[in-house]
Amino acid sequence: MPQGLFRYIWRVSARDQILLSLLAVMVFLLDLAPLELQRRIVNGALEKHALEQLVLLSLLYVGVVLAQGGLKLLLNVYRGSVTEAANRRLRLQLSPSGPDGRTGEPDARKEGIDISIIVSEVEAVGGFIGASVSEAVLNGGLLIAVFGYMVVLQPWMAAVAAVLFLPQFLFIPFLQRAINQRTEQRIKVLRGLSVEIVDEAAERRGPRQTGRYRRQVGDIYRLNMQIYRRKFSMNFLMNLLHQLGVIGILFVGGWFVVRGETEVGTVVAFISGLNRVNDPWGDLVNYFRDMTNARVKYRLISAALGDRAIATDATA
Repeated sequence: MPQGLFRYIWRVSARDQILLSLLAVMVFLLDLAPLELQRRIVNGALEKHALEQLVLLSLLYVGVVLAQGGLKLLLNVYRGSVTEAANRRLRLQLSPSGPDGRTGEPDARKEGIDISIIVSEVEAVGGFIGASVSEAVLNGGLLIAVFGYMVVLQPWMAAVAAVLFLPQFLFIPFLQRAINQRTEQRIKVLRGLSVEIVDEAAERRGPRQTGRYRRQVGDIYRLNMQIYRRKFSMNFLMNLLHQLGVIGILFVGGWFVVRGETEVGTVVAFISGLNRVNDPWGDLVNYFRDMTNARVKYRLISAALGDRAIATDATA
């Protein structure tokens, strides 16, 4: 297996990643249209009482939503097929456990690690492969495009939104690094637990030691709780900053409306735009989280496989 996760992704799914990325570009371009349509409906059709324009813009809005929804459906189903193909490939790359050359008996450690990889570790890697490029293209493109639209519409309100996103560049990598360390420890403990269970099932060492088993289960619980605390603390801080951004835009936008320097529809579009920025930003944070988690698990899977023979052809 290649040393890097993205090298492996490119080797097994290059064509799929290109097609998924093209679909992602189409989705995020369509996602910009509702912002301008909302602004035009409020500032144009409603203020001028233009019923014909209102009907036309509303029908256009419906068409955009349907087109965007259909493309998202296609994108997600395609991603799912790439994910499951990657899961199947990784599982088939695990050779059936054979006898230990020294004892003529099956290798319990290898069996236990294989079980852990097949049952739990492969899913995270395969799941990331399906979204590895298209997710970054979709949400990164959407984030840049929407924020650019906000800058053109009203630079000062865009500056308020940008300032409130900056602290996240500090605490997100710090918390995610701590989560990854505990994820790696948890995988190692789970593998050890699998080895113990396989050994007991084969009656090679008799019943597993109760003290060791309880200690391993306790370690898994402790590591999971540490991961939850950091993960949900990250979500809390992100949501807090988003709400502060909404308050900031309402204050600054309201100030400009009172002074006659902007329109109510612009403030409405900005609130909608901030929500549209927040969603892809949250998805990019999840993408970063999934990527680092998949890298940890891919590295451990690659190390476990080592120089084993591939059980099936890589195209199976």
